[in-house]
Amino acid sequence: MKITIKRFKDNRSYEESFEIKKRVQTLLEALYYIRDNIDPSLSFDAGCRSGICGACSLRMDSKERLACTTKIEDRDITIEPLRYHRVLRDLRVDKSKTKETIKRASSYLHNYSNTTPTPKDEAKNELQSDCILCDSCYSACPVFEVNSSFLGPFALSRAYRYEDDIRESDKLSILNAIQNSGIWDCTLCGECTAVCPQSIDPKTDILNLRSISMQNGFSDPNMDSMSFDMPSFLQ
Repeated sequence: MKITIKRFKDNRSYEESFEIKKRVQTLLEALYYIRDNIDPSLSFDAGCRSGICGACSLRMDSKERLACTTKIEDRDITIEPLRYHRVLRDLRVDKSKTKETIKRASSYLHNYSNTTPTPKDEAKNELQSDCILCDSCYSACPVFEVNSSFLGPFALSRAYRYEDDIRESDKLSILNAIQNSGIWDCTLCGECTAVCPQSIDPKTDILNLRSISMQNGFSDPNMDSMSFDMPSFLQ
């Protein structure tokens, strides 16, 4: 099989293809084979090798994947680094920007109330807590093509996790932080949900945040810039 890698090195990007002459089961095994037997300069991230740490996220044939859990067949494939990230080298990217969105989205406990969650309370946001910080949803989101300030599905899903936490006594702070370049800018395409290796559903979380926002007096700020005047030929 042949693997074509979109590489980045010495401030230039280029594609390079490698023949894998050994049977491998996962994409990560193929990357290690290339580095150990063909090109020791190939750079990529990896950690747990079991789909837990999220370090080995990348794009294979234009879809976000975890290299360690992606089974590959005997066919030609193309891999590249995550989108909307600063590429450090080859498949390694800087993920610090997405972590900054947590602060911008106010996605954390503000005023802790001394309330003990029941198992039912914990189950409400248990799935959102399973995020492994792989940034796949960030890379898959088409909104970043036109709005680099968008908070992104990762931060918004996390905001819903804390807005729905009974220990949070200042939920309005979270809602205030996600109105601009946040929940209303999402196109609800579902690409983030489709690529999440933990089966988290940011699209539904964002819909829930929209509903909660409207219940608290918020509305889509984009509506203010839209014209709803009746066409002249109907007047």
